[in-house]
Amino acid sequence: MEADQIRQKFLKFFEDKGHQIVPSAPLVTDDPSVLLTTAGMQPFKKYFLSEKSPFGSRVTSCQKCFRTSDIDQVGDQSHLTFLEMLGNFSFGDYFKTEAAAWALEILTKEYQLPLERLRFTYFGGDKGLSADLEIKEIWQKLGISSDVILPYGREDNFWGPTGRSGPCGPTTEIHYDSTGQPCSRGDQCQPGCSCGRFVEIWNLVFNQYYQDESGSLSPLEQVGIDTGMGLERLTLAVQGVSSVFETDLFQPMLEHLNATPDDYHHRPKPYRILFDHLRGVIFLVSEGIEPSNVEQGYVLRRIIRRLIEAADDLQIKPDHLSAALKWLEDKYFKIYPEIQGAASQADLILEKERNRLSRAIQKGLSQLSAVGQQISGQEAFKLYSTYGLSPQELEKQGYQFDRQEVERAIEEHKKISRRGAEKKFGGHGLKEEGLSDQSQAITKLHTATHLLQAALREVLGSEVRQRGSDINPERLRFDFSFSRPLTEEELMEVSRRVNQYIQSGLAMTKESMKLSEAEAQGVLTVEGHQYPTEVDVYAIINRDGSIVSREVCAGPHVKNTQDLGRFRIVKEQSSSAGVRRIKAILEDD
Repeated sequence: MEADQIRQKFLKFFEDKGHQIVPSAPLVTDDPSVLLTTAGMQPFKKYFLSEKSPFGSRVTSCQKCFRTSDIDQVGDQSHLTFLEMLGNFSFGDYFKTEAAAWALEILTKEYQLPLERLRFTYFGGDKGLSADLEIKEIWQKLGISSDVILPYGREDNFWGPTGRSGPCGPTTEIHYDSTGQPCSRGDQCQPGCSCGRFVEIWNLVFNQYYQDESGSLSPLEQVGIDTGMGLERLTLAVQGVSSVFETDLFQPMLEHLNATPDDYHHRPKPYRILFDHLRGVIFLVSEGIEPSNVEQGYVLRRIIRRLIEAADDLQIKPDHLSAALKWLEDKYFKIYPEIQGAASQADLILEKERNRLSRAIQKGLSQLSAVGQQISGQEAFKLYSTYGLSPQELEKQGYQFDRQEVERAIEEHKKISRRGAEKKFGGHGLKEEGLSDQSQAITKLHTATHLLQAALREVLGSEVRQRGSDINPERLRFDFSFSRPLTEEELMEVSRRVNQYIQSGLAMTKESMKLSEAEAQGVLTVEGHQYPTEVDVYAIINRDGSIVSREVCAGPHVKNTQDLGRFRIVKEQSSSAGVRRIKAILEDD
C-alpha cells in the first residue's frame, strides 16, 4: 500500500465514522505562541475550549507540520522536520472508548498490522496526577493483553499544550515493533528503548485539562479527543521497512538525485538529511517564507545550510537538487495545491543561499593566520564559534586539524565560563570593589539583557518574551517564554550574536512617549508588569539603521555596546512550565 493510499484510507475511514474532512491549515499560523504549525490539533485548539466548531463536533485531517526541535535529530530512522499528521478529533462528542476502538480497528483491519507487533502505553500517574486506569481497562476489554499495556510518566504520556497555554491531558500511545526481536536488554526492551526497535506511530490525547501560562492545570468544561499519527511512521509500519526514509515517500527521490539504493544504504545519514530538508524547503517556500535571521526565515536558512552541506558531502550537483524539488512538487500538488511553483522558487533561493554561504566561508577563512592547510583545533573552534564555519566546511576547503583538539577547545570554553562564574559568584570579583564599580557592573549587565533578548528572538522566534529578570553585580538572570531546552548550537549562536553586537559598538538611544504609543509601535514590554502612562523606550540601533532591540525600560544602560566586554552564558535551565532561564556574565576581553 503506497503512502497516498494510506493517507486517503485514513480520511475515508473517519469520514465513514461521521467526521468532517478538513483541509490542512498553513504552516505559518496566527497562533502567537508558536513559530510554525507543529501538531494536527493546532488549527482546532480553540474548539477544545469555548468556541463552537464550524465543522461539527467530529473532524479529521491530514495536517502539514514543521518541528524545529527535531532538526538536529534528522538523520536517524524516524525523526523529521516537515511531516504530515493524520488525526481525528472530538469536541465534546465521543471520548476514550470510541477513540481506542477505532484506532485498533483501522490499524489491524484496514492497514492489516499484526496485533502482536503493537504495544500500548498509558499515563501511569505523575506529579500529583493519578494514573489513567480507565484507558488501560478499555484496551483490555478490546482484547489487548495486559502484558503489552505499559504505564509511563508525565514526560511520555501526558501531552500539551501547544505553546505556553491551552488544552492538554493524559495520552495513550500505540507503538509498532519494527524488528520483532529484543535487543540485549531482553524483557526490558520495551517502547522507548534506545535500540530503536519500537516506533511510536499514534498518540491519542484525552484533553481533560487547561494549562495556564504559569503551568497550573484546571479541568476543562468540555473534554475532547485529539489524536496524531505521523503518515511517515504509519507508512513505515504498513510497508514493513526499518526507516521512514525507506518508504515510497522518500526513496524515489534517489533517482532524481542521480543516486541508487546502494548509495543510500552505504551512507544513509546525509541522504536522510537531504530527503527531509528538501521537502521542508519546498513546503516553507510555498508559504512565502524567505531566508532571514529571524523567526520562520531563520528556520529556512538553517535547513538550507544543512541541505547544502549534505549535498556537497555526497557530491550531488545543483541540477539534481532541482530535479528532486520538481519531483516533490509533482508528488504533493494534488494534496496541497499551494505548492505549485514552489520548486522553481526554491531553486532560486538555494542558489542565493549557496553564494551567501560561500562568502561567509571566505570571510572566515580570511581570518586564518596559519600558513598552509594545517590549522589548530583552537583556530577551527574559533571559526565555528565566531563565523559559523563548521569543521565539515573547513575539511571541504582542504584544511586539516585534529578533531579531538576541537572537542577539547569546546570543553575548555566551558571550563573558562565555569571558572569565570565561580570567581564572580564566589565574592572575589566585583563584589569586593566599591559601590560605583558595582553600579557600573549592574548597568553593563542590564544592557546585556536587552541584547540577550534580541538574540534569543532572532534565533528562536518571536514566541520568546521576557518573563522576569534579576541582575546583581556578578551576573544576569533572564527568564523567557520557550517550550523546550535550547540546544548547544542554539546557545552558541545566541552568544555569538550578542558578542557581535557588542563588538560592533552600537549606540543606545532613549525616547520618552506614552505607553499606548509604545505598544502601538510594537515596543517590547514585560507581560503582567504595570507601567506608568509615560515611559522611556531604549533602543539599540544597528549600523545599517535596523533595530536590534527596542524595549520599555527604566534603565540604567551604557551609552555604547563596546563598553560591555565579553558575554558568556553560564547556564540554561527550566524556570517553570513553558519558561526557560539563562544565567550569563560579562568578562573583560
